[in-house]
Amino acid sequence: MHDLLWVPAALALAFLVHMDVRPFDPGFIWAFLVLLGISIPVQAIAFTYFGLYRGIWRFASVPDVIRILRAVWIGAAISVVIFSLIPLGQASASTLLLYPVFLTMGLTGPRLFYRWYKDHMVPLGAHRRALLVGAGRSGESLVRELINSREYLPVGFVDEDPKKLGRELHGVRVLGSIDQLEYLLRSLEVDIVLIAMPSASPGLMRNIVDRAAHAGVSCVTLPSLQELTDGRVEVARLREVEIQDLLGREVITLDDAGLNALFGGKRVMVTGAGGSIGSELCRQVAHYQPTQIVMLDHAEFGLYSIEHEMRDLAPGVALTPLLGDVVDEVRMRHVFSTYRPEIVLHAAAYKHVPLVEGNVIEGTKANALGTSVLADLAAAHGCQRFVLVSTDKAVAPTNVMGASKRVAELYCQKLSRSSKTAFIVTRFGNVMGSTGSVVPLFRRQIAAGGPVTVTHEEITRYFMTIPEAVSLILQAAAMGQGGETFVLDMGKPIRIRDLAAEMIRLSGHEPGRDIDITFIGLRPGEKLHEDLFHDHENPIGTAHPKILQARPRELKGDWLENRMLLLQRACATHNEPMVRSLLQEIVPEYRSSVSGPVALPGGQANLKIVSGAQQAP
Repeated sequence: MHDLLWVPAALALAFLVHMDVRPFDPGFIWAFLVLLGISIPVQAIAFTYFGLYRGIWRFASVPDVIRILRAVWIGAAISVVIFSLIPLGQASASTLLLYPVFLTMGLTGPRLFYRWYKDHMVPLGAHRRALLVGAGRSGESLVRELINSREYLPVGFVDEDPKKLGRELHGVRVLGSIDQLEYLLRSLEVDIVLIAMPSASPGLMRNIVDRAAHAGVSCVTLPSLQELTDGRVEVARLREVEIQDLLGREVITLDDAGLNALFGGKRVMVTGAGGSIGSELCRQVAHYQPTQIVMLDHAEFGLYSIEHEMRDLAPGVALTPLLGDVVDEVRMRHVFSTYRPEIVLHAAAYKHVPLVEGNVIEGTKANALGTSVLADLAAAHGCQRFVLVSTDKAVAPTNVMGASKRVAELYCQKLSRSSKTAFIVTRFGNVMGSTGSVVPLFRRQIAAGGPVTVTHEEITRYFMTIPEAVSLILQAAAMGQGGETFVLDMGKPIRIRDLAAEMIRLSGHEPGRDIDITFIGLRPGEKLHEDLFHDHENPIGTAHPKILQARPRELKGDWLENRMLLLQRACATHNEPMVRSLLQEIVPEYRSSVSGPVALPGGQANLKIVSGAQQAP
């Protein structure tokens, strides 16, 4: 009805604008009525045919304007042709030209005004006042989405580019730079900061978050470029700023051709598949189209979760979830003989230092003996590659967890000299957000109002994100030929108290003012600083700038085989002192808090380890 009423209105305006025409002239009235009688049915058909009523006025946009232009001008042209065939119908050319102009304005104007009204005259209380950081492409897309949102009301932009100051995006002005963020947040009474900079560096993110925290305002952000793979910017994709955003590093470049050649069309087994690293290994390996991924874990819920996720993520890959313990040799032999994996990615391990320190037998069985079981089976079944996921705690270990992982490294290096299977060791530090890591603990403590507990004021750790660590593990697997120990470049170590302070600020609080940080002392087996290399390993560079190679210590195979048998027997008899002593004998740089004479079975002489003085061959 609205559109058809504009037909006589547009015609009347077109006739009246022509100054030579007298409004009440009979010829004027007759021509007007004839053209009106033709135009109403013609335009009604044109409006319907060109789909004017498929659009919704609330979201009127360029496609709607294009449909209006087609319907009006084609309908007007048809009307004028019919009108010209009637002898009594006469009107000036300017009148006939102005008619579709006025009709176009009449149809588009109300639609655009209605959208503007709905976008800007939002009822109070229906939104949160938001300041956007980043007036680039992502910021433009986000503010366009926000205008239609009832959750946020954009009050302005800040951007580092001085050329953008005072400019507007969809009516939202760039008000200043990031240096002025704190002032703008207070003066504009902002409720939340929206960071629309997917490529922002960790340093810039820290700067934004710190300034917002000082003003008592929390931040949310668009996903990073790695996460924003399809490029779509939507309000629904906004998420909380995470510690990974503040401490992460540059994007890692991978040799996709090499990884496709390694995993494409292969049968791959991932142990510890339900854990943080194992589940991410499954996700990333699926990208390279293996024929099958055997997902092994002894934890039922973790395996259930990754299986369901992978069903959606990799519909073209055969997925086999298997419950089992890597220490169970009978079960593992059945798995290898049934599924015959070509590549084994061994991430199953106990990794929580205090827990393993209090459960020496189980930790050693899982980390050292479990690795030997899998490695022996991989060699016996002719696997192409066996990749051990190790840890920086294996370097000069002061705890059972690190010592047992070092034994696993040495066993893989021993097998690499006598097997056609390429045994590759990858070593890296802490992973942010992994199960049992400090990040989830701090997050829970902050949610409870504090305090956040740190073991020592100067304790440091290396950190990387889970996807970054797994990407480098896979890259190292593709590079290795067998016998290498690859160490992932962890960057600079981070003080844990600084990590805690950043996480407190992320929550919109100020350390020391709103939430305290307390120091509780080092736990059993815990070091103040971790290392990535042993003193003798002499790291060298590789073809990848983020991966270094360590020169391993040589061991006699028979000697290590004998010690592994003793270690197995000590675990079977629950002889914890003997397990500790054997770990210290195999890993002489291990500094255990327990030492002393231990009777070895099979007529062996007593072995006394003091400060790692006994050296392995």
